[in-house]
Amino acid sequence: MTGPSSDVPEIDLTGADVLRDPFTAYGRARERSPLARLLSPGFGPMWAVTRHEEARAMLSDPRFELNAASFMRPAVPDDCLPYMRTMAEMDGPEHTRLRGLVSPAFSARRAAEFRPRVEPIVESLLDDLPDHAEGGSVDLLRHFARPLPIEVICELVGIPDSDRPRWREYGAAVAAGWGQGFAEAIPGIMEGAKAAVARRRAEPGDDLLSDLIRAQAEDGDRLGDAEMVTLVWHLVLAGQTPTHLIANAVAVLLAHPGQLDALRDDGGLMPRAVDELMRWCGPQLLTIPRYAREDAEVGGVLVRKGEPVTVAIASANRDPRAFADPERLDITRPLASPGHLGFAHGPHFCLGASLARAQTEVALTALLRRFPGLALAVSPEDISLEGMRAPDPGGWRLTSLPVTLGTF
Repeated sequence: MTGPSSDVPEIDLTGADVLRDPFTAYGRARERSPLARLLSPGFGPMWAVTRHEEARAMLSDPRFELNAASFMRPAVPDDCLPYMRTMAEMDGPEHTRLRGLVSPAFSARRAAEFRPRVEPIVESLLDDLPDHAEGGSVDLLRHFARPLPIEVICELVGIPDSDRPRWREYGAAVAAGWGQGFAEAIPGIMEGAKAAVARRRAEPGDDLLSDLIRAQAEDGDRLGDAEMVTLVWHLVLAGQTPTHLIANAVAVLLAHPGQLDALRDDGGLMPRAVDELMRWCGPQLLTIPRYAREDAEVGGVLVRKGEPVTVAIASANRDPRAFADPERLDITRPLASPGHLGFAHGPHFCLGASLARAQTEVALTALLRRFPGLALAVSPEDISLEGMRAPDPGGWRLTSLPVTLGTF
């Protein structure tokens, strides 16, 4: 990487202030420069785009590519390797082809049609919530936010009820993040995905895999079985966003009683609220790094060919150049264009964004209705001080969320 400029701030990703409050740390850098330099022991330096306009431009710029170096891949058996390379790792015509074939199954309309099947899953988890209470409190992350996405994915791809306990274990391992359990879950996910694809070829239903089997481009192109198995893996891997968005959202709303009251008073605000919560406390702090295909300027700073660049979502989503009063949580904030970057932007905008929004809206609506006395079992300050945040410079994730349910 080129030598540092005095105008480009440096951010140590292992710094206690960055891990404790990345929004302030990145915000200071943003006001100095549209680009910062990220430093982390064991990894080379990386550029981070800190401002909204420049971030959107970089994420749409074909001079910056996702490639194998953008991803850390766990060790898996050889028979899993053909299914590990997801759409997120593709660019150009290969990515365009797959995206075109699968996008209709992930549209906002299809997500809305799927909502009635998410609702009973949410209600069932909430039915069981009081039984998990210990000492007057319950871990909302462990018993609600974490199991929800994998239950929805099972419904989405037609996993039989008898197989779902095993898939719940897979979901918990993936949601917990990188580690031995994560790698050990992958062969089972692949085998289950193969069986699900074969089952839906034989017996089509009203679910994602059936939609994809029916999908056909104008030129007759279709997804192959291997591509559909890979898509199921991608769903499990990327589909954990609602886990951490729901947990962050609940923690934030309970710490902002005025916003919570406004949402309780007007349920019609929920779509705006979810969008604002994704902007204000979304679970991803940094995008997957892109690599410069050639020398290119970003915000007036030269990025050399081969250097990695990420977007500091935590900074861009609070850029005063893009958002009025950006440090204030405001669930009545109009849905504006350009919007936040919580689901990224450009060709790799999150394919499942509509489904993630719908899932989060259903979850928060039901939770607040069922438990009007819901409260944090610890102070908002204790969430950080007591190690309830994962020490992850790339993500804003809770490791537990103790709440009291009140009377219900």
